[in-house]
Amino acid sequence: MKQRMAFLGIGLMGRPMAARLLDSGHELALWNRSADKLAPLVAAGGRACAIPAEAVEGAAVVCLCLTDADAVEQVMFGEGGAARALAPGALVVDFSTIGPDATRGFAKRLAETGDAQWLDCPVSGGVAGAEAGTLAILAGGDAAAIDRVRPLLALLSARVTRMGGVGAGQAAKLCNQLIVATNMLAIAEAMHVGEALGIDLAQLPVAFQGGFADSRPLQLFGPRMAPPADPGPPVSELRTMYKDIRSIRAAAAAAEAGTPLLAGVEAMWTRLIDAGHGGEDVPGLMRLYRHPTDLGEQ
Repeated sequence: MKQRMAFLGIGLMGRPMAARLLDSGHELALWNRSADKLAPLVAAGGRACAIPAEAVEGAAVVCLCLTDADAVEQVMFGEGGAARALAPGALVVDFSTIGPDATRGFAKRLAETGDAQWLDCPVSGGVAGAEAGTLAILAGGDAAAIDRVRPLLALLSARVTRMGGVGAGQAAKLCNQLIVATNMLAIAEAMHVGEALGIDLAQLPVAFQGGFADSRPLQLFGPRMAPPADPGPPVSELRTMYKDIRSIRAAAAAAEAGTPLLAGVEAMWTRLIDAGHGGEDVPGLMRLYRHPTDLGEQ
């Protein structure tokens, strides 16, 4: 059944996800802080809105795909925010990656404004997964509410797993990001060692395919770390993962869970961010090895 929906946040991930919903025939109202990014989706049948509150009017499902918790708070509860304009019984599906405590706080505030429900549904799979509709969605919230949106989530994903109540999806996503961030650095370091040993780096991802060292990040980023590779269109930014790394640290500390491996990962990422490389894509991790003196003291 086609639904009236809103999609707030049209970035690297939000754009292909919203496009898939439009392609499936859903009526989609759109909002983004940078309105120019809406043009391709408007051409595909979406409706551009000036403020979040306008976009969510009459929408049965409101999708968020925003940078961080501050952005979610502003879009939902700030001036012109969506929360007080939600239709009765609306479901807010948050695809953003934020901390579980922030998510629970937002869900509580939303419940105080009416009968809308909050579902945290962070995604994994990157831009390629968003374009292909093969994301993994880690859902948190009321089981019946998640079942209501499963047909919509199926348009975007290969798998939807309910991890538990509100916040559980975000907790699972932080675990996911710990693995991904560590894997990305391991790939960069392996490429550096291979280069020093005289290996043709372009052959490493091919050679490892199907073995224990293989991974989707290796196949996506490995070839782009091998000179003279064309970096291609951006699929992420280092500062986005850095935000997640810091969220993992905070959540783990609150739970008194030791993270010695994460401490080293965060230290290396911090060097890149402090040197002004946060806007670069994942292959920028190679700066740690190829241009370490440009990043200051270790």
